[in-house]
Amino acid sequence: MELNILCPEKEPPVSRAHVMTMIIKSFKGRRNVEVHLYRAGWKPEELETYDWDHLLGEPMHSDTPIPHENSKKVLLEAFTAEERDQVSAYLQHRYGEKLAGISACALDFPIPKGLAALSDVPEGKNVGRVRLETVPQFTLPFPVHGLYDLSQHEPLMEANGREAA
Repeated sequence: MELNILCPEKEPPVSRAHVMTMIIKSFKGRRNVEVHLYRAGWKPEELETYDWDHLLGEPMHSDTPIPHENSKKVLLEAFTAEERDQVSAYLQHRYGEKLAGISACALDFPIPKGLAALSDVPEGKNVGRVRLETVPQFTLPFPVHGLYDLSQHEPLMEANGREAA
C-alpha cells in the first residue's frame, strides 16, 4: 500500500485543514476506487469558533448555484493533523491489504466560497457513501464517511466475463 501524507509548506491558519482519500483495490465490481474521506459530524458551536472572513475567499464562479455558506462545511469536514494520523493508522491496521493507497494533504486557504461539501453530494446509481463507523470494530472517536463515484473507475470484469486489463 502506498502512503502519501503531504505536509503543508506553510502552517495552515487553523488546525482543521487536512483532507484524505483512500484507494480500495476492489470495490463493488470496480478496480482502484478512490474514496474521499471526511469527518461526518461536528457540533453546531464549532461554526462559531472560526474567523470565516479570514478563512473563506472569493467565489470560484460568480454564478454558482451552491450557497456560499457551504464552504464552511468543507472546513468542518476536514481533519486535524492528529485526526488525519488516527484515520491513516486505523485504515492501515483494519484494511491494509485491501487498500492500494492512502493520501492526505492540506486545504488551500482561503477556501473559495460556493464549494460543495462532500456530505452535500447526493448519492445515486454510481455515487455512494462508505460510513466507516457502521462497520464492526470501528475504533476512531469520531465518525468518518467516504464519498465515491464508481463511474470514474474501470470494472474488474469486462462484459464478456473476462478480467479487465
